[in-house]
Amino acid sequence: MYARPATNQPASDGAIETDPKRRPKSANLRPLKRLLPLVLQYRGRVVLALISLLLAAFATLVVPLAVRRVIDNGFSDANAGFVDQYFAMMLVVVAMLALASAARFYFVTWIGERVVADLRDAVFGKLMALSPAFFETMRSGEVMSRLTADTTQIKSVFGASASVALRNLVMLIGSVAMMVVTSPKLSGLTLLALPLIVLPLVLFGRKVRALSRRAQDTLADSAALAQETLSAVPTVQAFGQQSRVWHRFSEATHEAFDAARMRTKARALLTAAIIFIAFGSVVAVLWYGAQDVLAGRMTGGTLGQFLLYAAFAAGAMGSLSEVWGELQLAAGAAERLSELLDTEPQITSPVAAIDLPQPPTGTVDFAGVEFRYPLRPDQPALHDVNFSITPGQTVAIVGPSGAGKTSIFNLILRFYDVDHGEVRVDGVDVRKADPLALRDRIAVVPQDTVVFSGTIADNILFGRPAATRDEVLAAAGAARVDEFAERLPAGYDSLIGERGVTLSGGQRQRLAIARAILADAPILLLDEATSALDAESETLVQEALQQLISNRTTLVIAHRLATVRNADRIVVLDGGRVVAEGSHAALMKKGGLYARLAKLQFTDGELM
Repeated sequence: MYARPATNQPASDGAIETDPKRRPKSANLRPLKRLLPLVLQYRGRVVLALISLLLAAFATLVVPLAVRRVIDNGFSDANAGFVDQYFAMMLVVVAMLALASAARFYFVTWIGERVVADLRDAVFGKLMALSPAFFETMRSGEVMSRLTADTTQIKSVFGASASVALRNLVMLIGSVAMMVVTSPKLSGLTLLALPLIVLPLVLFGRKVRALSRRAQDTLADSAALAQETLSAVPTVQAFGQQSRVWHRFSEATHEAFDAARMRTKARALLTAAIIFIAFGSVVAVLWYGAQDVLAGRMTGGTLGQFLLYAAFAAGAMGSLSEVWGELQLAAGAAERLSELLDTEPQITSPVAAIDLPQPPTGTVDFAGVEFRYPLRPDQPALHDVNFSITPGQTVAIVGPSGAGKTSIFNLILRFYDVDHGEVRVDGVDVRKADPLALRDRIAVVPQDTVVFSGTIADNILFGRPAATRDEVLAAAGAARVDEFAERLPAGYDSLIGERGVTLSGGQRQRLAIARAILADAPILLLDEATSALDAESETLVQEALQQLISNRTTLVIAHRLATVRNADRIVVLDGGRVVAEGSHAALMKKGGLYARLAKLQFTDGELM
């Protein structure tokens, strides 16, 4: 089985418990109470649904009264007019029942759909607020399972199941009340069976709830594995691992099936127990009532009326037992969603955020910075890092893999907070500024370009959604995007597929650069954008980068030193520490790590 990572940390950003064996079990339906505020936003629709429900129940409960009168008054010629009137009234009652039932179904289903839409919005909004630390422990497939499968499970309860539950609850209450009015003695005997009905609900209910949660967890495992694998199909096929991956997925789906089978078995046993006890009790009580009819202590019409109400009550009880199982499923789903909604972001805006100075200057300062990633608390990523970047300066960050280069970018963007020291942008500690305002001053061109499904223009607009079409075209021209976009059938409105699969690596990089140009931020964070490109694409991307770097404070993560030898300053990292700083020429004269790296990449004629 493909196991999910687990953590013992408290419920905070990046610390949701993903192992179902370690997660505390829900003992009741309390997680569903979390959804009531979403329902109460639509009080008007709720009131209309309840009115429709009561009218439908009233119409149903009237029928046995009419049946009693007809039976007790007989079907003789003398009563023909009386019988006609009763059946005419029953037809009116049936019409009212039909209209009220339709209205109830519409309003309850509308509420269910609306609540789930709001819930999905709330969960997605929460996910967008969480920092990258959260996604280090929670796989995207797991998140998608909660956002889709769990919300769909809740929709079934707040839609069709809620409609059935409310109708049968009212019918049960109304039927029991009318049973008491019709025959208190027979009603008392029937109610003696109530403890026998409640007992299976309590005993089986807990088991169903636990199995429901396990079924949702195993389904999420299967979805996470599928999403992870499908996003890397070329790699799987290149290594000939299709059979092995399929086997892992098959194990995950079979475990999900076993969990669902056990849950369904428990629900089936619960339903069978409730229906047998409920209807068996009715049969026994009716046999007793039949003795009263034979003895003349009760009319046949009264027994018939009681029979119908008892049947209504038993049917409602049976339906409620089925709905109870649905509620167990929804409680498990609501609990999983509540975990997401209750997760507190580690990175938040301070209550009294300090405004960044206007206009922006583009300065960046690291002062005594110490930093460890949450999942690697014993391994420092940065240690006593100090450097300053003045406006308009281009500074390269170089060093071997794991030296801490990416951590520099993560801290400037405040994806994480430092353990000690300060990171300042425009003279303000980033922890004291609003993260949105901070990131508005920063543009990023990553090495692994992120391109969204949609059009070329849509992807460029991601840098500044309010930009005009002319501004988009200008940014595209500066990034050399026009070189390929204008040859496409729909130009900038051409669809490029999921993750930009129809574009080459160089084209995606130029698209990312155009996005950064359009953002027009004073600070640019540039991960090596040309390391995996062919010579022609690299030339075009380098031309675009020169346009982007102009008049901006730029930090460049450099894997290929040839791309940054002309930087104003080079900061050399090793083991999370700044071990050297200076121009290319100065660092070459000084020797050390930078000189060793340069000798591995440059020819003798290029070293100086």
